[in-house]
Amino acid sequence: MRFRFLGTGTSSGVPAIGCGCEVCTSADPCDRRLRTSATVEFTDRDGRERVILIDAGPDLRAQSLAAGLSRLDAIVFTHNHVDHTWGLDEVRRFNAVMHSPIDVFADERTMAFLRGVYAHIFDKHKNVNDSFVATLIARVIDPAHAFELYGIRFTPIPLLHGGLPILGFRIESARGDGDGVFPLAYCTDVSGIPPESWPLLEGLGTLVLDALRIRHHPTHFNLEQAVGVAERVGAGQTWFIHIAHEMGHASTNAGLPAGMALAHDGLVLGTVGGASGA
Repeated sequence: MRFRFLGTGTSSGVPAIGCGCEVCTSADPCDRRLRTSATVEFTDRDGRERVILIDAGPDLRAQSLAAGLSRLDAIVFTHNHVDHTWGLDEVRRFNAVMHSPIDVFADERTMAFLRGVYAHIFDKHKNVNDSFVATLIARVIDPAHAFELYGIRFTPIPLLHGGLPILGFRIESARGDGDGVFPLAYCTDVSGIPPESWPLLEGLGTLVLDALRIRHHPTHFNLEQAVGVAERVGAGQTWFIHIAHEMGHASTNAGLPAGMALAHDGLVLGTVGGASGA
């Protein structure tokens, strides 16, 4: 299995429009951050390559081209905010290439949002013109109830994004075998972890966690809070995501504890040597 960071930026992306700060004008490619999204890529038990997308933000087309993606077997959504959902139209190209529909997994609130915004997809029969739209199969999921995709188990983790209940995901082989990277927990846009969710963060090879900026934020962990959570979880490695332009990649990483770092767009975990694109 491989885990690929398609994007690691906050809702505005980095560089932010109209900003001349040190990070937005940085020459370091790790300081260029598209909106947060990721893929889980693996070979299933029948030897077929599979790609599972986590969130479909507005940068999905550019991210798919950069990663060389040519298939998409399913999408899992963390929540209904636009920086995590407004790229869903782009997946129609995967339908065309694969000649098959794509399963979409989301909780009830997020699925209702998707159905409303993308009525032209989910209620295609009502469209005036028979235009080229995605073909999706809606699958409503419940917090803490695991589901399996091609031999990989996804367990939704209840989290809080300010006052909004959202989902993270614990991702692991359904056989229970790990490889140092997995089990992996993906927790973006989080400002609080309910008591019942902490057990789902035990025994991790990798924690992927929201760390927006240095200053406090009402709906995201800041860096200090994220480090505190990472220390409590004790994963083999923690990668921070959903990063704003207040934190430069190299300077921030230089001050982080061992085993913790800012992720960057294009970083791949689980390849030969443990990571590529670092």
